[in-house]
Amino acid sequence: MAAPESTVPIEIRQHNALTTARYEMSACEMDIVFSLLSKLTKQDKAGTIYEIRVQELMEMTGRTWNYKQLLESTENLNSRVYHIENGKTLLQVSLLASALYRKGEGTIELEISERMRPFLIDLKSNFTSYRLQAAFSLSSKYAKRIYQLASQWKDIGETKTYSLDEFKGMLKLKDPTGKEPEQYSQISALQKYVLDVATTQINEHTDLRIKYELLKKGRSYQSIKFYVNTQVPQQLPIPFELEADDAKVQLARKHLDTLGIAEPKLVQDILLSPKHVDALFAFIYKLKTDKIKATKNPGGLFLKMQGLR
Repeated sequence: MAAPESTVPIEIRQHNALTTARYEMSACEMDIVFSLLSKLTKQDKAGTIYEIRVQELMEMTGRTWNYKQLLESTENLNSRVYHIENGKTLLQVSLLASALYRKGEGTIELEISERMRPFLIDLKSNFTSYRLQAAFSLSSKYAKRIYQLASQWKDIGETKTYSLDEFKGMLKLKDPTGKEPEQYSQISALQKYVLDVATTQINEHTDLRIKYELLKKGRSYQSIKFYVNTQVPQQLPIPFELEADDAKVQLARKHLDTLGIAEPKLVQDILLSPKHVDALFAFIYKLKTDKIKATKNPGGLFLKMQGLR
């Protein structure tokens, strides 16, 4: 019998037109979208309903979203408009056709709008692929958008040069019609609150390493370019193989690293036990929401609770 493949990161895809489309979303909205995109297959028919489990979403992102936040996010996603320009056409389209909450069950059922399907389903060319867990790991909404943009150019090494108006337009920092006030109009504010935050988070938490260059025309900055390199995320030494595409185990590895649990035998015992893995996610969730107090040695506390120490 052939040995199982090593763990392969889950990648999600979207058309390049979506990557560079003009829209704004909160971090919560984008995490819902990432989760939705991970469930799409090329066999999906019109009207397919996709189920998002709220607990699974919180475990995968490591963040807590309450019912009100999720309700507002899906309501916004129903009304958020992507502005997609393609030659002589400008398409204004929303992502969702509907969102259904099953109260008491912790699930959300989402339906994609028909006009959006060609930008998401069975893409064969002109698409951006990026890693699901990397997208989840970014807390800044601007980091999430710039990570997608950088992923489009990762095989080339640098992005095209975007005018600052074009770049700000994509991130909805500037309204091309001039009806809404521009955000971060000072270049120093754009760097501090958008570019530097995004660069730091992407370099620390994803498979990419980026840097940006602001370009002047005369005395003022007029355009921006990103340089993109791939990097191999640091992983714990695991003396065994895991099934491919197991995103939950990948995140469990990261949690163990955060807790300082690196002994190979312990890591193996935990990751090969669904019971221990579930307990690990529950422990991390309670730790982040202050339901467990363990400032000195949280890793030791987890091992003791699991009878591993």
